[in-house]
Amino acid sequence: MKKLSGILALATILFFTACDEVPGPAGPPGEDGESFLGSVFEIEGDFTSANNYELFFDFPSNFEIYETDVVLVYILWEQATGSNNQSIDVWRALPQTRILNEGILQYNFDYTYEDVRIFLDGDIDFNYLSPADKMDQIFRIVVFPADYAKDADLDISNLNSVMNFLNMETSEIQKIDF
Repeated sequence: MKKLSGILALATILFFTACDEVPGPAGPPGEDGESFLGSVFEIEGDFTSANNYELFFDFPSNFEIYETDVVLVYILWEQATGSNNQSIDVWRALPQTRILNEGILQYNFDYTYEDVRIFLDGDIDFNYLSPADKMDQIFRIVVFPADYAKDADLDISNLNSVMNFLNMETSEIQKIDF
């Protein structure tokens, strides 16, 4: 009986010892200044016949985007006046369609893990667009992991909602000069 008790005690000790967590080696240090939650870039450009009415944004070489990441593009649509007479930016998610007397104009985009292409589309002759429709256009490009897009609290059609969800301030937006 003493032998059986000793074997059970030894088995119990071995069992609980095996269940203790043993820390593994430390992982590589993170890079300073990078957010794993998301990134926002701002670009400004002109749609002209010289650039085939397209703007190309190449992701910076130190920025890693994964094929599973979500890329959203927003256009600065207009500026409204707030209750305290302060100017408020109005952002709209692409694609955006305008129905003009001359036809249909659409601002649209596509992307790869290397770049984003923002382009004009529609049945209209882009040469006859007003400067307000094609010059000095400002866009914000948002990149974040796909799992976040599934969150019920996130309204991806609203740039402010996305910025709040990512806990990002306007000052953290990376403005890229063309």
